Amino acid sequence: MEATSPPRWTTAASSFNWAPEIISAQRSSQDIVTGIAGNKVASVIELEPGLLWRTFPAPQHHEVDEFRTALQAAGGQVSIVGCSLDDFTTTSDRRTTGQRLEFLVPQLDAARRVGASGVRLPIGQAGPKLLGLLQPILHDLDLVLFEEIQGQQSPLNPQVRPALDHISALDDRRIRVLVDISMLMPALPVTYLEELSEGGLSPVLCGLLARDWKDPSINDAVMSALRSGTIPARVHTLFMNLLIRFGRSEASDLTDILPLVGAFHLKFWDLDDADNRVSQPLLELGRLLDQHGFTGTLTSEWGGHEWLQDDPSDMTRRHLAMARNALAAGAGDRLGQ
Repeated sequence: MEATSPPRWTTAASSFNWAPEIISAQRSSQDIVTGIAGNKVASVIELEPGLLWRTFPAPQHHEVDEFRTALQAAGGQVSIVGCSLDDFTTTSDRRTTGQRLEFLVPQLDAARRVGASGVRLPIGQAGPKLLGLLQPILHDLDLVLFEEIQGQQSPLNPQVRPALDHISALDDRRIRVLVDISMLMPALPVTYLEELSEGGLSPVLCGLLARDWKDPSINDAVMSALRSGTIPARVHTLFMNLLIRFGRSEASDLTDILPLVGAFHLKFWDLDDADNRVSQPLLELGRLLDQHGFTGTLTSEWGGHEWLQDDPSDMTRRHLAMARNALAAGAGDRLGQ
């Protein structure tokens, strides 16, 4: 019998999964994103508005309203809207705190207008001064601001900890943390390793990455390879994921910050799960979330389209099925089911 995630957990899909299709513009971005609900991939959708609205970062009401009407007609709703905070003007002058607020407020208004419950920014990007100015606006608009941690931004990372501590000190339910489980990778994606190998990366380094990803000293080997100038141009951008987008934390590392966490990105790269490298972090996360009474949103987010050409609807649908089963199995472990 297929397991289902506990009803207090809302599963969703990110429109980011369809980024290559949206960019190719064979269909309108609105048709693609509303199709996520219309084709019954997911009824709850996290938006990347820079891919959706031509008037972003100051989305016009008519564009937002047209999308919301179409999405509702398709049986869908919005969970979180990803915001952008451009810290520099067109003349490369750094924006003041007031200018940063002015840049962000139209995005918050659009998020509320489209029916979202929250918005998202990278951890620490807003900073204490801007967060202070945002708090009353978030309350007025009935929105939650999620600050996202991902990849190697573990709660144990001293560069990340001050921002997490500030969120805790604010003690405001309108400012929460979103955790991307790219932080929880027991091994690198099979297809990613294949892409590096086919792109000409040293077989010795490929073997090291495949065998010893969980060893923190791997970062030294990665940096050494970068400094040597031997990374093939074809895979140089992909190779940088090793230092930024891929993490090696354990689910238990999240325990102390769980009271601050309101949402998760269930990041996946491919669905090669022969050794449970995709499902095991989900199972462990399900156990942890059940133990601590988590009640937020868990969103399927596919990063593998950076090197894969698979159909995003198929990948997302299959990933959500895997995720629901693994999360439920983790929650059931604690309950002895």
